Amino acid sequence: MKQATVHILITISVWLTVRTPVLANKFFNHFPDSTQTSTQSQAIAWLDSVQRTDSSRFWINVPPGIFFENLRGFAISPLKFYEGRTNNFCAYSALTFLPLKNDPLGFCQFMLKLYQQGRASYNGVNFRPGKAILLEAGLLKFKGVLDLNPAAQMWFLCLADRFKGYLNFVNRNFDKGDENTLWASTNYAKFNRMLRKVCKQKVRARGADIIRPFINDMFSYIKERLQRGTVFLYLNNRFLYRKKHTFSRFSIPTHYIIVLDIQKIDATKINLVYWDYGLKSLQQISPKLLRKAIFGVTHAQNVK
Repeated sequence: MKQATVHILITISVWLTVRTPVLANKFFNHFPDSTQTSTQSQAIAWLDSVQRTDSSRFWINVPPGIFFENLRGFAISPLKFYEGRTNNFCAYSALTFLPLKNDPLGFCQFMLKLYQQGRASYNGVNFRPGKAILLEAGLLKFKGVLDLNPAAQMWFLCLADRFKGYLNFVNRNFDKGDENTLWASTNYAKFNRMLRKVCKQKVRARGADIIRPFINDMFSYIKERLQRGTVFLYLNNRFLYRKKHTFSRFSIPTHYIIVLDIQKIDATKINLVYWDYGLKSLQQISPKLLRKAIFGVTHAQNVK
């Protein structure tokens, strides 16, 4: 194998079992900003004070006890929130990072109203799921941790139902099993549109679904924007996880991750620390591989 295709790969993946709000804040403080409207402690205090509701007549497959446990998990362990496996909810999971970071109280209150009334608004976005969505939440199986999180199932299904991109045109209405199909898929323009509408932040994006962004120094571009907000990468994750980083001519982006930190070790090595699948992971890759993997860089600025 040629030296140019040999990359030192180090992956350190640790389950983020955030046991206290203090530990969670240790990671969230990486993104100081002025967009935070509530705190984890406020969300927890509200959950402790709110009267438990009876079973929802709308979400009949979401038991109230588990629902409230899920909401508490959103507030206490937000970085463990993720989409599970064997579905197309990746983009919705990445997007949810911002509501859980900036407004955990407001998000939990929105979720409770959605549970009680079958419809609700968040940041001016109306969610009015149809019967098929209402019946499906709580029934998704073989999705890993998502099986035990019907509240997250509600949220992901509502997002996929509410927002549409060109990938969804051939399948706009939910049928059983559509969490694995194009119905739930998210192209890059749709992801950025959801961020702007749901999170109400200034969003700047470079890239596209099939064309990589022309950024001369990808490391410096990401590093500089990480100081002023949250950076999402739209990439082909096979470049990150496969053992042999040989380049495919027809690679396409398939995944969204959140950058937590990026450091240049030397001219040939970059340490990329990111959140993905409920994990904080570290990859050591070359600048060439970083450019090759990335199809989109989205910067959600720390201002509204």
